[in-house]
Amino acid sequence: MKIAVTYDNGQVFQHFGKTKEFKLYTVEDGKIVSSEILGSGSAGHEALAGVLKDAEVDTLICGGLGGGAQAALAEMGIKVISGAAGNTDEAVEEYLAGNLVSQGVNCDHHGEDHHNGEGHHCGHHGHEEEREEASGCGHHDEEGCDCGDDCEGGYGGCGGGCCGGSREMSIIYEGKNAGKSVSVHYTGTLDDGSKFDSSYDRNQPLSFVAGVGMMIPGFDQAVVDMEVGESRSIHIEPRDAYGEYNEKKVVTINVAEIPGAESLEIGQDVMLMNEMGMRFPVTVKEKTSESVTFDGNHRLAGKALNFDITLLEVAE
Repeated sequence: MKIAVTYDNGQVFQHFGKTKEFKLYTVEDGKIVSSEILGSGSAGHEALAGVLKDAEVDTLICGGLGGGAQAALAEMGIKVISGAAGNTDEAVEEYLAGNLVSQGVNCDHHGEDHHNGEGHHCGHHGHEEEREEASGCGHHDEEGCDCGDDCEGGYGGCGGGCCGGSREMSIIYEGKNAGKSVSVHYTGTLDDGSKFDSSYDRNQPLSFVAGVGMMIPGFDQAVVDMEVGESRSIHIEPRDAYGEYNEKKVVTINVAEIPGAESLEIGQDVMLMNEMGMRFPVTVKEKTSESVTFDGNHRLAGKALNFDITLLEVAE
């Protein structure tokens, strides 16, 4: 087995599409037998999947990645473990020990704001038990407060960060497009008519593998059975979108435990990290001189959503 890890100076690089190098590990009988560095050249998100396929990679460990990259990797038959951080050697050992669980498409995309920045570390620990994954969407656990924007996207792509947290790439919604890479254009609005996201505004369709939980349930269930060229308007209740609002996902941490807390602002999206190196997005809800309150609910939790979707392409 060969494992690739997005690499930067010994650490897991946090943006798959911008990684300059991968560290490749050859594994036999559950043990690392050799490693080497592979340059990515000038390849972009989807092209990187081809680079890894050519290198005979079976599994990718990375920080954040979006739906397009996930779809491309799935087409190449490469398993993805996202949400990792810290030392690359340790990340691989954790994976081989069965302790590393994928966070899915965590560079949100159902499209939405997809900010790319490096962020700064706040190093904090604990509270993961107070978070849980909600309806197919990138979620959060905390610690290590990587207060930055590597993959923040406010709304977590039609599927939590667009995605179904730690699911494997197996079909969970049946339909003619299940398991196939699809491209769609869409506009998302709330019941009051306000627009919260649109692929048209970015002039870039959303690509993902349909029917495997990369999108929120209601969105995925609609697209999995659409025809190319078809347009469909759907209404999704919270249970099939980003879930109901959960007060247990709101935690307050002492400022003394959060290096860099002075730069945090109310409303800011940041990443927290647990002791396993898993990264989870949260929003700064309140801040005082003594503590910071983080909200791990998705910004659209508890809200009914409306989508106008047009299926552009299905890769056979």
